[in-house]
Amino acid sequence: MPTSLFRLDGKVAMIPGGSGGIGSTLAAGLCEAGAQVAIVDRDGDGLARTCSRLAVAGSHPLAVAADLTKKEDADRAAAETVEHFGRLDIIVNAIGGGAGKVLFDAEEYPIPEWDWILELNLRTTLLATQAAVKAMIAGGRGGKVVNISSVRGQLGINAGYSAYVAAKGAIDSLTRQWATEWAKHRINVNAIAPTFVDTPQVAMLLEDPEFKASVVSRIPLGRVGETTDLLGPVLLFCSEASSFVTGQILTIDGGLTATQ
Repeated sequence: MPTSLFRLDGKVAMIPGGSGGIGSTLAAGLCEAGAQVAIVDRDGDGLARTCSRLAVAGSHPLAVAADLTKKEDADRAAAETVEHFGRLDIIVNAIGGGAGKVLFDAEEYPIPEWDWILELNLRTTLLATQAAVKAMIAGGRGGKVVNISSVRGQLGINAGYSAYVAAKGAIDSLTRQWATEWAKHRINVNAIAPTFVDTPQVAMLLEDPEFKASVVSRIPLGRVGETTDLLGPVLLFCSEASSFVTGQILTIDGGLTATQ
C-alpha cells in the first residue's frame, strides 16, 4: 500500500529539541508512525513532561538530558540512543529559534547575541548531526537527516534578524553540502523551511493583534503555521517515501515566498 511508504516501523529517531513546541509535535508524530524515539533536550522538566505524555499514549521514548552546544554531550546523546535501541536511523534537528528576543540593526548587531543565535540554531545542528551520522555510517543501513530551517534562510526582513538569517542560510547550505557528501552512505539530507509557527516561544508576539495581523497579511493562506503543519513534510523526509530526494529545502509557508 502507498501509505506504508510513510511508516517508520523498526526505525530509531533522535530528536534534539524534542520537548519544544515544534519538537514535541514531531516526536509524537514519529512515534505514531512506528519509530522508536530518543528525545534530547537540556530542559529537564520539559523532557520529563514530553516523555510522560508519549508514554501515556503508548510510546516508550528515551529521554536524554544534554546540552547540544557541547560536542561531548552530542556524542553522548547519539551513543546512548544506539546503546538503548541498538541502532540510529533518523535525526530531526528541532533546536532553534530565539530571533525575536535579540533584534538589532545590522550595523550594530552585538557579538554576544550574534554568537548566541548561531550557537542555538547552527552549532547544535552541526554537533548533533555529526554524532548521529557517525552512528548511521557505522550501522551501514543508511539514514535520514532532517533539518529545520526557516523562510528567513531565503528572505531578508526589515526587523533586525541578521544573526538568525545567517544561521538559517547556513543550515540551507549545509543541507545541500551534507546531502552531497553523505549520499555515498545512503544518507538522505533534507530540510523544511517554515514561516511563522505558533509555539509557546512566540506566544507573546502573537498576543499583539497588530503584530499578528501584519504577519498574516503577508501569507496567502491567511494564517500563521501550526506545529502540526510541519509533521507531514517531516514524515516524508524521514520515510522511504523520499528515498530519491536529498539536498532539498521544502518551504512550508502558506504561500509567503510565492508572493516575494
